[in-house]
Amino acid sequence: MTITIRPAVPADLPLILQLIRDLADYEQLADEVRFDPAMLGEHLFGTRPMAEVVIGEVDGAAQGFALFFHNFSTFEGRPGLYLEDLYVRPEARGGGLGKALLVHLAGLAVERGCARLEWWVLDWNAPAIGFYRKLGARPMDEWTTMRVDGEALARLGAAARASADSPLATR
Repeated sequence: MTITIRPAVPADLPLILQLIRDLADYEQLADEVRFDPAMLGEHLFGTRPMAEVVIGEVDGAAQGFALFFHNFSTFEGRPGLYLEDLYVRPEARGGGLGKALLVHLAGLAVERGCARLEWWVLDWNAPAIGFYRKLGARPMDEWTTMRVDGEALARLGAAARASADSPLATR
């Protein structure tokens, strides 16, 4: 068995879309997949990419992916890598592809001078949590994830533009 990790290219977009859908099914979140394929392609491969994808292959067949982007730690004064999605198809699990994807990302983080590699994992996903702990990952239990999206984001953004004191209002 040969495992390879390679950067995704625009021709991989249909594969990436399917892997995202497969991940959403696994996480029981299929109803939350709302991406526009063209917009996702632009954000991954356009003039100003917002995220990167690597494809994991086993014996030449795509069996998984990792989608990630840079964040920044003010305390460290350095960038980090944030892993948004890691997915390995069920038939390829247990063969080392997930570890190979994480090792690849850790290597990129070190090469790029990042202070950390981090991600979220669903509380119920005990197999993944165990796997990550074996690799040296630790939970950040003292933090609470916060999110503003949808209508709340639109309202908050509109409030910023409407405020005369807002830097957004002067752009």
